[in-house]
Amino acid sequence: MRCPHCGALEDRVLESRQNAGGSAIRRRRECLSCGYRFTSYERIEEKPIMVVKRDGRLEPYEPAKLERGINIAMEKRPIGQATRESLFQAIEDEVAYGARNSHEIATKELGEIVLRRLYKVDKVAYVRFASVYRMFDNVEEFLREIEQLTETGGKSDKFAE
Repeated sequence: MRCPHCGALEDRVLESRQNAGGSAIRRRRECLSCGYRFTSYERIEEKPIMVVKRDGRLEPYEPAKLERGINIAMEKRPIGQATRESLFQAIEDEVAYGARNSHEIATKELGEIVLRRLYKVDKVAYVRFASVYRMFDNVEEFLREIEQLTETGGKSDKFAE
C-alpha cells in the first residue's frame, strides 16, 4: 500500500477490523519509511450482471426495468402482492444463478425465465408478456400461443421442471 504522506510502498498493519455488516475490512497501517499512520479499507468488488441483447450489445441488468415489464403484463389481473413479490424474487434468484460464472445472461434466457415463472402464476399475464417478448407481428401468432394454452387446458409440458 502506498503511503499517502511520502509515497513509500513498505508499511505494516497495526490493526484489522471487520465492519458490522461484514462487507469491508478496515486496516490501520504505519509507513515503515516515515512512520505516518493511515487507514485503508478493503471491499469486495462485484461485477454487475450484464444482459446480452439480441444484436450482441451488452447492457447492465436492471431488475426494476424487468419488474416494470412484468407488472404491465399482470396489470388488472387478480394477482396478490405477495405472489408478485415471490415471483420477482424467484426470477432474481434464477437470473443470479444463471449469470454466476460469466456475469452475463442472454435476453433469450432472461425472457424464458420470466415466461416460465409467469406461466405458473397467470396464463393471461404469460400471453401478454410473450406477445411483447416474442415480438408477435400479427394476430395469428397471438392466436397460436393462445391455442396452445387452450388445447392443453393450460397444462403443458412446455415449462415442465
